[in-house]
Amino acid sequence: MHAVIISVSVDPGHLEAARKALREQVVPRVKGASGFVKGIWTGNDDSGLSMTLFKTQEDAEAGAAMARNGPPPPGVTVRSVEVREVIVEA
Repeated sequence: MHAVIISVSVDPGHLEAARKALREQVVPRVKGASGFVKGIWTGNDDSGLSMTLFKTQEDAEAGAAMARNGPPPPGVTVRSVEVREVIVEA
């Protein structure tokens, strides 16, 4: 299994719109991606961090490409996108 770890920043005044876009657009799109297993999206007032798990490295790379190439919601800046192997899960 492989994880896609994404870090974003959220501009002041865009927090609610960013969260709405996350719930209504981003999460459904990611859930429909090939090999999707599960995801966790976290945040505070000005940033967010997500980890989505995929069955294979190829699926994770495709998920990462979606994040890198797709337009982020207004007021959201993607800071980093990483693919990592899941070593242990508890």
